Amino acid sequence: MIKGYMMRLLLVGGCALTLIACSGKSADEKAMENAELANYTPPFVMSRLDYGGVIERRFRRLDANNNDKLEPSEISPRRRALVMGFDTNKDGAVSVEEWSRGMLVRFDRQDLNHDGTVTSFERERARELHDTDLPTPDDEPANGSAAAAR
Repeated sequence: MIKGYMMRLLLVGGCALTLIACSGKSADEKAMENAELANYTPPFVMSRLDYGGVIERRFRRLDANNNDKLEPSEISPRRRALVMGFDTNKDGAVSVEEWSRGMLVRFDRQDLNHDGTVTSFERERARELHDTDLPTPDDEPANGSAAAAR
C-alpha cells in the first residue's frame, strides 16, 4: 500500500514538474520582456493645437516676475540666444506674442509633412538636423518655479 502511494505521488509530482517546465517562458525570457516593457517609450504625437497650450504654460512658468515679458535674466544661459531671437521688435524682452510666434515657427519646421502634428519620427529627424527639440507637457516642471522650468 505504501509502495503504491509513493508511486502515485512520484507520478503526480513528475507530471507537475513536466507541466511547469513546458509551460510559459523561462525566467530569462520573462526578465527580458519586463525590461523591454519598463523601457518602452510610447510614440510621440502632438498637434499644433495642443502645442499652443504647452507654449502658453511654458511662457508663464518662465516669466518669473510676472510682467508678461521674458527678459534675458529669466532664461537659462543655454537657451537664452534661442529665446531672445524671438524678440522681433528688439526691445530686449520677448512678449507672449513674440514667444508664441517663435515657438510655432519651430513647431512648423519640425512638422515635415505639414499635417498639423509632430510625430516621434519628425522629432528625431529635427534632432538629426540639429533643431532644438519641442518641449512637451511632460517637460513641464511639477511645481511652478521658473528655475525648475529652465
